[in-house]
Amino acid sequence: MSGKKVANTPQLGVGELVFDITQKALGVVMDTGADMEDDRYSLRPPGGGIEWTAVRADLRPASVVDRIRPALTEVNERSSRQEGSA
Repeated sequence: MSGKKVANTPQLGVGELVFDITQKALGVVMDTGADMEDDRYSLRPPGGGIEWTAVRADLRPASVVDRIRPALTEVNERSSRQEGSA
């Protein structure tokens, strides 16, 4: 947990794409944790996969850079593999 205070931090909504700064991962909010006392959110990778929980203080709305980083990483890895086999 980052230890930041979240009193003035707006709630995140179900379906919103967020970035978990602790996991360094994109996630879609599956549960807002409104019924939980510890302010945890349930997240799932955008393409599906195993859910994880994160504290609100460790989450922020996903930026454009956060959204395109996985695709850029994949393109760069593919390019590196092709260069290595040439």
